[in-house]
Order: sequence, then C-alpha cells, then structure tokens
Amino acid sequence: PAGAVAALRARALGATVAVIERTRVGGTCTNTGCVPTRVLAHTARLMRDIRDAHHYGIHVSEPQIVWKETLARVNEVIEHVHRAKHQDRNIRDAGAELIISSAEFINPHEIALKETGRTIHADKVILACGGHPARLPIPGAELALLPSDLYTLDKLPRSVVIIGTGATGVQIATVLQTMGVTLTLLEVAPRLSPGEDKDISSVLAEAFREQGITLHIGISSIERIEALPDGSRRVTFKVGDQAQTVDAEAVLMCVGWPGNVDGLGLEQAGVQLRKRWVQVDNELRTTAENIYAAGDITGRMMLVQAATYEAQIAAENAVSGAHLRSRHLIVPHGGFTDPEVAGVGLTEDEARAQFPDCLVTAAHYNHLERALIDNRPRGLIKLIVDAKTRQLLGAHAVGENAVDTIQAVAVGLAANATIDQLAAMELAYPTYAEIIASAARKLAPDWGRIEMSPLYGVD
Repeated sequence: PAGAVAALRARALGATVAVIERTRVGGTCTNTGCVPTRVLAHTARLMRDIRDAHHYGIHVSEPQIVWKETLARVNEVIEHVHRAKHQDRNIRDAGAELIISSAEFINPHEIALKETGRTIHADKVILACGGHPARLPIPGAELALLPSDLYTLDKLPRSVVIIGTGATGVQIATVLQTMGVTLTLLEVAPRLSPGEDKDISSVLAEAFREQGITLHIGISSIERIEALPDGSRRVTFKVGDQAQTVDAEAVLMCVGWPGNVDGLGLEQAGVQLRKRWVQVDNELRTTAENIYAAGDITGRMMLVQAATYEAQIAAENAVSGAHLRSRHLIVPHGGFTDPEVAGVGLTEDEARAQFPDCLVTAAHYNHLERALIDNRPRGLIKLIVDAKTRQLLGAHAVGENAVDTIQAVAVGLAANATIDQLAAMELAYPTYAEIIASAARKLAPDWGRIEMSPLYGVD
C-alpha cells in the first residue's frame, strides 16, 4: 500500500515515476497477511455461529472444516481483492512505469534491476519494501512455521504451539482453536497481547482459557525447538530458571516483523538502519538526503492505514520539497480474535504517565442489549479522558464487533470531542456502538444539557 500510494501521489505532483516491485503488487496484507488472515477469521466465526445456532432453535450437526476448500476460498478472495483494487492498472494509468524485478542501489541515485541488467537513475527514491516475519535466534528455529506457511499446509495439524501473542499470534490462535486444533501459547511479556491496554488483555486471556487454550505468559525465554521421531516438535522454554517442554505437531513463530532491508544495497546509498528497520526522521527522510521511506520498512507504525498515510507524507516531501511531519496521532487498530480487540490513542498506563489526573470509565457488554441479543455478553469498552479539557485521550474495547465500534471513537478523537458530547450522542439502538455513549455517561452526569449540532439546521 505504501508504494502504490506514494507512486500515485508523486505522479499527481508532476514527477516522472517508476515503481519497482519484486513479485506482485498489493503488499503483504493483500497477498499473505491481513486479507487471507481475515478470510480464515471469517471462516472461524461462521463455525462458531453454527455451533451456537441451537440457542435460537436451529439444530445442525457439528461443522467440519475442509481445509483445502478453505484455502481455495482464501485464494479466491485474494484474487477478488486484486481485481477490485487493480493497483497495477492504476499505477500504469497514472503514467508511472511498473517494473517487476528485484533491485539494488549502486549509489544514492542509481538502482540496478537485477533481472534485466538495466540501471535506473532517480533524483528521489522512496523505499516502501515492507517487512517479513522474524525467527528467534535459537537452535531449531528453522523447524517452526511462519504465519504465511499456514496457506501451504495440506492439512491442519492437530496441535500447535504458537510463540508470541502479538496481533498475529492471537488472531491465528482464534482461527486454529475454532477449527479444533489444540493450542499452547508462549509469551515472554507479562500479559497476553502485550500491545493492548491491560484490561483488554485480561479479558482476552480469560476468554482464551475458557476456550481451552493453554497459556504460558511471562516466561523467561524460548530455549530451543527439536524434531521428534514421530515428526512432531518439542519446544523447551524457561519459567524463571526452570526448564519446561511442550510437544505439538507444529510450532508457529509470531515474534516480530523486521523490515525488508537485506539485498537492497543500502550501504551503497548511505541509508542507515535503526535496529532492523530503515532509520527515518519525522519527515520520513532517511540518512541519505534524497531517499525517503514509508510503511513497514520504517518500523514506526506497521499497519496498512499507517503505511498509506506515510506514503502521502513521503511523496509530498520528496517531490515538492515540503516539510510535512509524520505523527501518527490517531490510528485505530484491531484484531479479529474471539472476542475482538481494538484500540485507539493512549492506553490507561500511557495516559496516567502523561496525565496523572486522567479519568477512566468503562461499560460492559453484559449490560448491552445487542450483546445479550446476540449471546455475546463478554466484553467492555474503556474511555480515557483528560480531566481538565474533558477530551478523549484513548479508547479500548474487547468484545463482539469491537473493531468497528472503536472506529467511531476514533472519529471523536479526531474531532476533539469531549466526553460530554459523546454522552449526549443519540446512537442507534440496539447496536454495539451505543456502548460508547453508555460508558461516556458515567463521567458526564449532565449529558442531557449538552447542545448538539441541529440536523439540517432544524432546531
């Protein structure tokens, strides 16, 4: 997404543009990441709902997953997304040249195309090469699967150990558990899904345990992976100084997302790295004066929506000499787990560090009519508010439809809405989104007196 958006914006600004893509346009999310993962998540959600249908007087047999047919649907959706977005055509129609090749810098202004022997000269370059799944530097790491390897399996393993419980790890855990795979999750952080607000992580962990997933959280280290004679795997990990083992048919590593920096000849271009990513300043300029970067390769905010935003900034600065800054102030995110998790803005811990007197309110799904109607009573939404300005600092949710619900709060954040204005919103009933107003009203006892903008100017 970063490369395509940057190319189109650069063309709109009048630049002559060439896009070099190693394999296929669309990026990780379309081809091997978000899109196929979401297809699997939808498959799992269908299986869950079929199992729950008896609560509504619908009696069906236990659903059976036919893995090959599921993978066929994954590939069908990927191709449908490509046809719908037609990024390659958009790039060419905009007047940019699309080149399928690997590439390497000769110097800051010259790039060699490895397959053709051609050399391209560029006044400015934008790196939008994305990232890739990491492997831990431990003995036997090569025995573990990476997330994209799921789509190459002939059949689902009966048991899996997942190492790492970030966004990818917990989403895949939901998918595999629903499909009948026995799961063990290993995490060195002190809580599941450590990037989420602490209360959100707690509810998700409780749900996972009730679903039969074994959690080992706050472990000291992963020591090694071994192949056993029957073809299964053994993972050795430590809790404190105590070594423990767990066996499974497969091990899945979800332990990070370094940038695709190898093989680009960055040293010839004068581009320096920050850990495993390209180093950029707030204007997305690298350590080379004429080279910018956007998207996952920067390691800053590795989400599709963030990549799109950064691409616009990088193109404007590279082509027009602007000095726009990439800030990532309001970036809603979410995970299609069961229950879903989502957030935007500061977590409670982050907010209390910056605003010690901040206010926190929450509303729970077990009092939300829509959640009771749908038999999804587990969940909550938390709103974090500046005590002085009454404006939102952050919002976090766990529960059915949490990802979509949090988007509405993100709009409020962008509009500098106060907690009182959220409380006065007359949101549709019965919906999941109305929980936003329910939570806000706990901090806004006078919400009925708030003046809202009249519809179409009618008072």
